Amino acid sequence: MGRHLILSILTLFLFSCSEKYQSFRSNYTFKSKDGTPDYNDLHYWAAHPWKWDPSDSVSKPLRNEPVDSSVDVFFLYPTTYTHKIKKNNASIDDDYLNAKTDYTTILYQASVFNQHCRVFSPRYRQASIKLFFTKDEKQKEQGFDMAYTDIKTAFDYYLQHWNQGRPIIIAGHSQGSKMAERLLKEYFENKPLQNKLVVAYIAGWSVPKEYFDSLKMCSDSLQTGCICSWRTLRNGYVPSYLKFEKGNSFVTNPLTWTIDQQYAPRTLNKGSVLKKFNKIYKNTTDAKISNGFLYVKRPKFPWSFLYFSKNYHPGDINLYYMNIRENIWQRISAFNKK
Repeated sequence: MGRHLILSILTLFLFSCSEKYQSFRSNYTFKSKDGTPDYNDLHYWAAHPWKWDPSDSVSKPLRNEPVDSSVDVFFLYPTTYTHKIKKNNASIDDDYLNAKTDYTTILYQASVFNQHCRVFSPRYRQASIKLFFTKDEKQKEQGFDMAYTDIKTAFDYYLQHWNQGRPIIIAGHSQGSKMAERLLKEYFENKPLQNKLVVAYIAGWSVPKEYFDSLKMCSDSLQTGCICSWRTLRNGYVPSYLKFEKGNSFVTNPLTWTIDQQYAPRTLNKGSVLKKFNKIYKNTTDAKISNGFLYVKRPKFPWSFLYFSKNYHPGDINLYYMNIRENIWQRISAFNKK
């Protein structure tokens, strides 16, 4: 595993915009004194503008794009604590898990923001995958509360030391989006900070229709201070653990950025970034909102890790990578005009 990690680091270094940042290389051997993260220490940030990390990587076809980091994104990564589970929550200094996080979700998801944002992504004691399915509600609540405590601490530290009044995007995927909902509710809704919110992209998690009050879903590609959310499935499929929802979730179509049920053909898909980070696949999927989900036909690329699945949850961001990347700039421009 060590040899492969070194090769990955060297390869990603060549693909990065590292000349913009201070040199910082983690060997993942840092140890917390008391088991909690210290957000003054850059080791406890999976992505941070004062160091090079995989979120700085740019796919080869995009390397001539102009860069403007006038906005911050606070990105919360999804569950990566999925095997050899011994505890309800991950250790903050687990070297294998931190490397896995950095070279999967930080590389393939958080990088979508790097053209127009400074990327902040705190490490946190994420809840294990098993807590999503346990029937022990107390155990579940304690696990997710611990994860959110870390995220809240990191966000407080970010606001105090680095935000300095800058516009902000809140983003996440899966467990990260679950945490982002709580963060939006506590820090933004009906609070002064709501005026600094460019947009929230919280993919891979439901947005119950009764959860927010003043925070609304985005209804077009230029609206700001609003939320975009979707969960991607193959046409007609509903996982058994989601059937109880019965459509009680807001959904955004990331090909049109609307919340209606109008069909969007795959010709509107401007590009997916999948396992081959340096290749962009265009026109990969269509999209249509139905019953609280985003439905698509089976992607046309048979070599994808999604091809044999009906649940495209792992690709919620990857499938629409270029559309998201473009929309980030559209909303920042609209925010600046306001």
